[in-house]
Amino acid sequence: MKGSRLLRGAALAVLLSVPALADITGKWTAAIDTQIGVQNYTYEFKVDGEKLTGRAKSQFGDTAITEGTVKGDQLFFVENLDFQGEPLRITYTGKVTGEEIKFTRKVGDVATEEFVAKRAK
Repeated sequence: MKGSRLLRGAALAVLLSVPALADITGKWTAAIDTQIGVQNYTYEFKVDGEKLTGRAKSQFGDTAITEGTVKGDQLFFVENLDFQGEPLRITYTGKVTGEEIKFTRKVGDVATEEFVAKRAK
């Protein structure tokens, strides 16, 4: 009896130590100050377990989000943009804090940008 209580207590401790997945499903918006001017983005996120999918929309196009993952309050995804006829891979890492996501994105080998996306109301 005492051993089973210890096991249940250990299992509960493990469950409580695993960070809950951030609920980012839905629309998020951001204005990103870049080398070529401000880019206004709308992100549409869908989460299934740890898999993140959706769309990234800006004045440069509407692209599918690929390679997306969510682990606790951390997320990662890729936007494969066609920029003036050339493929451009943009990788995003972010941390969710309430109704904001603090992002760092790497635009090919050209730039690294930090910005905040907010949940659309």
